[in-house]
Amino acid sequence: MSWWWAGAIGAAKKKFEEDEAPLKHQSVALIIGVTGIVGNSLAEILPLSDTPGGPWKVYGVARRPRPAWNEDHPINYISCDVSDPDDVKAKLSTLTDVTHLFYVTWANRSTEAENCEVNGKMLKNVLDVVIPNSPGLKHISLQTGRKHYIGPFELIGKIESHDPPYSEDLPRLNCVNFYYTLEDILFAEVEKKEDLTWSVHRPGNIFGFSPFSMMNLVGTLCAYAAICKHEGAVLRFPGSKAAWDGYSDCSDADLIAEHHIWAAVDPYAKNEVFNVSNGDVFKWKHFWKVLAEQFGVEYGEFEEGQQVTLQELMKDKGAVWDDIVRENGLTPTRLEDVGNWWFADFIFGYPCPLDTMNKSKEHGFLGFRNSKNSFMSWIDKVKAYKIVP
Repeated sequence: MSWWWAGAIGAAKKKFEEDEAPLKHQSVALIIGVTGIVGNSLAEILPLSDTPGGPWKVYGVARRPRPAWNEDHPINYISCDVSDPDDVKAKLSTLTDVTHLFYVTWANRSTEAENCEVNGKMLKNVLDVVIPNSPGLKHISLQTGRKHYIGPFELIGKIESHDPPYSEDLPRLNCVNFYYTLEDILFAEVEKKEDLTWSVHRPGNIFGFSPFSMMNLVGTLCAYAAICKHEGAVLRFPGSKAAWDGYSDCSDADLIAEHHIWAAVDPYAKNEVFNVSNGDVFKWKHFWKVLAEQFGVEYGEFEEGQQVTLQELMKDKGAVWDDIVRENGLTPTRLEDVGNWWFADFIFGYPCPLDTMNKSKEHGFLGFRNSKNSFMSWIDKVKAYKIVP
């Protein structure tokens, strides 16, 4: 099946033909975090007629009511707060036909110790209900990320991390990390059911679409560029020289979704941990020109000694955003929802540590993305759903 995964932009966008004869095998997916940046891609790709392991029936779980930009995916949407064990039991215990669980959600708290507690409870709540009530459950796919190798936000730069490029066999750092907590819970719970397999996926900076994501870099940059366009301001680079001049990489959300599905259905990918990135590198000083061109704003070079932050530049722009939304007939949003300024400042404040995709390729995953095309395609999607003009 490796041909299916080896596509460029658009490979996973094939038209869903409802009148095609269903295949004999049917899988049932439960996506926890369906409105997140990867959950939204899973909701789009799994129901496609040619997705391996299908045809798929898909349940999608998120805390909030279903947003308009997620409504065109043919899934069964369930509004459920997975941090509430009673809500999880009430909403998910009746889903007795689930065969594959995709866990792609997280919660952010002020300290990593709190992150370990709340995220561990969320995963445990889901597994405590889904595993005993879904006799046909075959696989659990867990998404973590590259902070596995560099540590939590609060400790980055304060502890010694691994030397990149990062490979999956590197040991854990000597610190608290909610990714480690999630893995430990997953490994312990999988042991309770015979023949239940797992996979862990570690993307880097994700390029994708979700106005509900806490770490949506493309959407954040689109909101920033739209404000610069509205005010006639220069698109200044909010970061360090290391981020401007150095090599970076990213993980396309559709590619990550394909990676999850591959690990869920390919026997050679079972019970393994995998990095997932596009397979190429880029420089932000080149992509900054692309962003400026996409919004018709004046491109700003990096200015030595003039480093700015988006949190500072955007701190009083809520009313400006409201004007942009109203004047352009956009989907009603709040600036604090679409602009994850703290996250963009973090990304642009440090050089990007790269990973390696060798293990995934050696196990049969040959998917890739051209990161420039990926960047432009997600900008187009943010515009198409009228989040930005």
